Amino acid sequence: MTKAELVAKIAKDADLTKSATELYLNSFLSSVEEILQKEQKVFLSSLGTLVVETRKERTGRNPRTGESITIPAGKCVKFRPAKALKDAVR
Repeated sequence: MTKAELVAKIAKDADLTKSATELYLNSFLSSVEEILQKEQKVFLSSLGTLVVETRKERTGRNPRTGESITIPAGKCVKFRPAKALKDAVR
């Protein structure tokens, strides 16, 4: 599902215009981004949790040359689904 399809579905379900729905969705996404930049958790009860985690430096391999390379440490966002979402998907 694309963002445009999501906006259309939410607009239909909530009886809103697509432009208003897109404004709300963009605001939600930017709020989530700001929270994650502060390395705080985003918990949505029936959906799951978004968490920023730090990856350690590790050794990888260049697939073209087979040469070993060092992949630097960094941060990544991980999603942990809620039990309700897991049960709904099963």
